[in-house]
Amino acid sequence: MPVPDGLDGMRVDAGVSRLLGLSRNVVATLAEEGSVAVDGTAVGKSDRLSAGTWLEVELPEPARELTIEAEPVPGMDILYADDDIVAVDKPVGVAAHASVGWTGPTVIGGLAAAGYRISTSGAHERQGIVHRLDVGTSGVMVVATSERAYTLLKRAFKQRTIEKRYHALVQGHPDPSSGTIDAPIGRHGSNDWKFAVRADGKPSVTHYDTIEAFQAASLLDVHLETGRTHQIRVHFSALRHPCCGDLTYGADPRLAERLGLERQWLHAKSLGFAHPSDGRWVEIESTYPADLEHALEVLRNA
Repeated sequence: MPVPDGLDGMRVDAGVSRLLGLSRNVVATLAEEGSVAVDGTAVGKSDRLSAGTWLEVELPEPARELTIEAEPVPGMDILYADDDIVAVDKPVGVAAHASVGWTGPTVIGGLAAAGYRISTSGAHERQGIVHRLDVGTSGVMVVATSERAYTLLKRAFKQRTIEKRYHALVQGHPDPSSGTIDAPIGRHGSNDWKFAVRADGKPSVTHYDTIEAFQAASLLDVHLETGRTHQIRVHFSALRHPCCGDLTYGADPRLAERLGLERQWLHAKSLGFAHPSDGRWVEIESTYPADLEHALEVLRNA
């Protein structure tokens, strides 16, 4: 198609994004792959468009529909279940639901294999999902099994009436030992899969208290007021106290090796909420898995 007059002088990523309704990140990736050309010559994302030139964009094949694979998940225990909800103890290395590029086990697949009927609300591959935990984070996760529960729990998470508590082992000793981190979080400037404290990010609030202090690290009780992606990891990394083992956000690899950690020391310890059927307060807790417990033993014995 010809470049419209209104896009004259605009960057390729911004102009093609506006023209085709794609995100700038998607257009930038297409440009890097040589899939965007002007007058027959491939252009980069920061090149400028000229009105009247001939623009060619080669789009990828449409993504296949994600499916729910009923697959047992070893180590995923059921902590609580009734007609409206099921709470699981999610192991590390398990995703909440299917996604593009993920070929490992999922909570939804494990529940399907165990015979649980999940709410049909939400996108097909995310049916019943009212919140998520990172693949590298273990602990309590609740899934809706009725339509009523899905609606009410999604609303409760949005309105921040869910009590979400995590335990995190962070490097060093945060000062003060108890406090609040109020710093907006947005996507990292150079890595789409990372996040960072940014002035233009979304409001993010994390409260913490020190449970136990060791020579090299501190065990914290963390209460999330908001629920941004990687919030705990980003906030404590910004304070220069990253979660032990979290190499993505600046943890010391030597300490991680000494503690036997192959992932971030971060565990969803408990969830508290009003039950969607009758409003009674429900609190579900999870114990530390073996790898996190081992790291604490190493510190205590040092």
